[in-house]
Amino acid sequence: MEQTYQYAWIIPFLPLPVPMLIGLGLLLFPTATKSLRRMWAFQSVLLLSIVMIFSMNLSIQQINSSSVYQYVWSWIINNDFSLEFGYLIDPLTSIMSILITTVGIMVLIYSDNYMSHDHGYLRFFAYMSFFSTSMLGLVTSSNLIQIYIFWELVGMCSYLLIGFWFTRPVAAKACQKAFVTNRVGDFGLLLGILGFYWITGSFEFRDLFQIFNNLISNNEVNFVFVTLCAVLLFAGAIAKSAQFPLHVWLPDAMEGPTPISALIHAATMVAAGIFLVARLMPLFIVIPHIMNLISLIGIITVFFGATLALAQKDIKRGLAYSTMSQLGYMMLALGMGSYRSALFHLITHAYSKALLFLGSGSVIHSIETLVGYCPKKSQNMVLMGGLTKHVPITKNSFLLGTLSLCGIPPLACFWSKDEILNDSWLYSPIFAIIAWSTAGLTAFYMCRIYLLTFEGHLNVHFQNYSGKRNTPLYSISLWGKEGSKISNKKFRLVTLLKMKKNGRPSFFSNKVYKMDENVRNLIQPFLSIPNFGNTKTYLYPYESDNTMLFPILILILFTLFVGFLGIPFNQDVDILSKWLTPSINLLHQNSNNSIDWYEFCKDAVFSVSIASFGIFIAFFLYKPVYSSFQNLDLINSFVKMGPKRIFSDKIKNAIYDWSYNRGYIDAFYGTFLTVGVRKLAEFTHFFDRRIIDGIPNGVGFMSFFVAEVIKSVGGGRISSYLFFYFSYVSIFLLIYYFLNL
Repeated sequence: MEQTYQYAWIIPFLPLPVPMLIGLGLLLFPTATKSLRRMWAFQSVLLLSIVMIFSMNLSIQQINSSSVYQYVWSWIINNDFSLEFGYLIDPLTSIMSILITTVGIMVLIYSDNYMSHDHGYLRFFAYMSFFSTSMLGLVTSSNLIQIYIFWELVGMCSYLLIGFWFTRPVAAKACQKAFVTNRVGDFGLLLGILGFYWITGSFEFRDLFQIFNNLISNNEVNFVFVTLCAVLLFAGAIAKSAQFPLHVWLPDAMEGPTPISALIHAATMVAAGIFLVARLMPLFIVIPHIMNLISLIGIITVFFGATLALAQKDIKRGLAYSTMSQLGYMMLALGMGSYRSALFHLITHAYSKALLFLGSGSVIHSIETLVGYCPKKSQNMVLMGGLTKHVPITKNSFLLGTLSLCGIPPLACFWSKDEILNDSWLYSPIFAIIAWSTAGLTAFYMCRIYLLTFEGHLNVHFQNYSGKRNTPLYSISLWGKEGSKISNKKFRLVTLLKMKKNGRPSFFSNKVYKMDENVRNLIQPFLSIPNFGNTKTYLYPYESDNTMLFPILILILFTLFVGFLGIPFNQDVDILSKWLTPSINLLHQNSNNSIDWYEFCKDAVFSVSIASFGIFIAFFLYKPVYSSFQNLDLINSFVKMGPKRIFSDKIKNAIYDWSYNRGYIDAFYGTFLTVGVRKLAEFTHFFDRRIIDGIPNGVGFMSFFVAEVIKSVGGGRISSYLFFYFSYVSIFLLIYYFLNL
């Protein structure tokens, strides 16, 4: 076992050869590297799979022996200063490495098909592999300096991935926004690291925790300074995990490719903030004000993220705000001291959210075949609907992920979220009420996303309604009624031949749906891939290829069964608690998680009832409209306004506008921060030039003026000089005389 731990240093470095070889190949042999581009995807998956197997082996050993292993070596030694690098293998490290590798492998397999048409295919996999290296290096770090180095590398990779399509101005702005927002938190993190080094004289976690606890117990530290340093450390986690108020970068990060969204929002970048707080829990737990701040930020983020997701039209942004809310649950659990519950929800949410994002990517991929690549169309949920019979596998997987996030048993998120909700009652009734009400909001907006995307009879593309009305935004189903006959037999024959040629799945059957001639003219070719076949044209949404469906099916298994990891069936220590025993002991908490099944069932009934109520409200507001309204103008008006059409009073409209406009936080930052900083800069520039520089410049000018005056007075005559001299002396004597009266 000791020998296995000694080779754990390869965990972060094993995926690194892929980006290095891709870069070297593009530099030396660009043609050959591009022609063998699928080989690099295979190598990325292979190397990350080796890391996954190695991480699982370490995790099994930790569960059996409850061991922690750390190895460090000196890097810089100068007098009393010594900077050491190394790796730390403990339960938190093994959990994060398993999440990163499993989700990363699924995303890489998925991306091979999703990005196959993109000219930046090689660049994409180079970024992805380097991102995996940075995250694995982050979670295996043994000290704060090493964490900060990999923390910045993760930020750099996220900048590159979010702005992958950098030629699009929106994507370029999104990656810049993410980079700048995270720099705010990273600057605070650096100051906090330096502050705690000044207090304890160490960057290593073990020494840092031990020295700091001794100082606290002996009352030898300034609590105000310690609290300030802890807040600065927490600021880094706030920015990276998109907690309020530094969450504004998260929805804009959806401008990157969908696999990037799945990777960032599942178990990697946004989870880094949760990891940092969990890693520093022995430090934070002895500072009560910091624990209260963590829980406060968490509960605000929980509610804020849920409310902002209520009226979003972009499917990826809706899921992004969902991620923000669920990260708030994790942060709330950490602030309450529920270390186990936070990590449990981190595990279950990672797989469920990865499933939802990959499912949304499958939907977007099929919609793009009709509307061409246009995010405003292919990601807009109100332009979707009626996809159930065309993408059944994606639909069922998305439904399972939705129910899991809603907290419906026995899916994964039910077990972890229910645990956090129960712990919140013991911490604060106010926080508990907010957390439980947000669980209902979660069920509402997730069900809304599902219904708008897959159910109903609304169309995907713009078309004329029966050739009579010009409806430039919304209309009836693109596919019409089943079994309708097409008068043009030639067109029907060509369509069937195309379906057979392109290998469309069997669920299309042999039925052809009636389509207006004007719609056919709007359909654009898709997937023009050099060296990968001719241009393909599709007339209907279609299920994704097997390489995209395989990761989705694997994530379904995780969503169904990973929740059972933390259930103590035998009233004894469950697997998750046994796994986390070393970390829990470090926090001086009880690893026994015995369960009262009566209390559990009672709480479960309550939580499931709240989730069911949210699902019912979403079904009531969205589902009947698509099947009952026959008036096209009423349908279009409802879809454009969503629930605002039903809730017509001012309060409900204000709630809708609040949600759709992101809580006006972006507008606030743009108005008061961006404009305010510019005004401050202009005032500072004016003050510097006119006041700071103006005073010495004015003194110099006055001396020059006086000198010129004196120069003109002097004529070279001694009698004149004597006259002025006696005049000045007389004036001063008179002044002196009158002052002394």
